[in-house]
Amino acid sequence: MPVIHPSQAVVHEIHGARFVSYAAPLSGSKELCAWRGEIPAGTKAPVHTVSREEIFHLLSGELLITLDGRAERITAGDTVIINPGATFGVENPTQETAISWVTTSIGLQAELADGSVLTPPWAN
Repeated sequence: MPVIHPSQAVVHEIHGARFVSYAAPLSGSKELCAWRGEIPAGTKAPVHTVSREEIFHLLSGELLITLDGRAERITAGDTVIINPGATFGVENPTQETAISWVTTSIGLQAELADGSVLTPPWAN
């Protein structure tokens, strides 16, 4: 039975946020990836288009989410379903770090506005 303890999670930092990966091929997952996102106050991540469906659940804090050009404020307990091909942006306009939990399938890629493609190591 694979159990990933917090001390075994793999940490990545990019675009001002911290990603703590628990489930990925590296930890034994065959189909899904899951990570905790820590989005500090004042962070505005670049808008990106996702290649796979993402389920984004906000555990604590408040964020401004932009999905396909439509902005909406979400608070702890809210879940956003991001379909493949959707353009997605995250901003934390508050004074507190927001904590999220994200689940997606292995192989997620994110295309940035400049055309570059990011293959997040915590999702592959």
